[in-house]
Amino acid sequence: MEFAISDNMLGTFVPILVYWLYSGLYVFLGSFDRLENYRLHSRKDEDEKNLVSKATVVKGVLLQQFFQAIVAILLFSVTGSDTGAASQQSSLIVLVRQFIIAMLVMDTWQYFIHRYMHHNKFLYRHIHSLHHRLVAPYAFGALYNHPIEGLLNDTIGGALSFLLSGMSPRTSIFFFSFATIKTVDDHCGLWLPGNLFQVLFKNNTAYHDVHHQLYGSKYNFAQPFFVMWDRILGTYMAYSLEKREGGGFEARPTKEYKDN
Repeated sequence: MEFAISDNMLGTFVPILVYWLYSGLYVFLGSFDRLENYRLHSRKDEDEKNLVSKATVVKGVLLQQFFQAIVAILLFSVTGSDTGAASQQSSLIVLVRQFIIAMLVMDTWQYFIHRYMHHNKFLYRHIHSLHHRLVAPYAFGALYNHPIEGLLNDTIGGALSFLLSGMSPRTSIFFFSFATIKTVDDHCGLWLPGNLFQVLFKNNTAYHDVHHQLYGSKYNFAQPFFVMWDRILGTYMAYSLEKREGGGFEARPTKEYKDN
């Protein structure tokens, strides 16, 4: 008897699997002493500056992914899409258009939710501050959030991207896996030569690391793809990568910025 997994199930669980595989790759790479000179934060800073244990981070991410999977299953069930609809091949132009729309929708939603959570003192103190317990971010902490933020920012943002782009569950497997890899990369804490995400996207590891520092907490809200909303609305913080004493790099503002 042939066993087949539906696109709905793949679209739900493949991005979760990709999250742990890709972040696990960075954990493996970060264990090499020779890569210490490519870190944005030293291992000591990672252990001492972060205000939450790695075990707690793992539990928090798994909890968010649990709710994420439930919403994805419900969304696919409501839209009624599965392998049958996905079997109709879309042209490359259609797929590119869907990807671009989904990226723009996700960026727009996450920018404004993210920014509001910083400016609303109640929401920051009780919800978003959990993510900023990671002063020295690392890969598998990318989705460490309060469950409410995970639902509002990531899960609903993903659902809107799926619905408004018109992509099929099969296409969503690739889009959300790509978005997951990009989000993990933005938090990896390593500035590796040849990393295409860091070459092709201005919204990259160093860009987001600036946001995790005290001086950048009201800047560089954009995630995970483009920096357009930061530039348009004046929350873009330019930075330079400089050699850190003791090895590695440090992202530093190129000028003084006011506290928005």
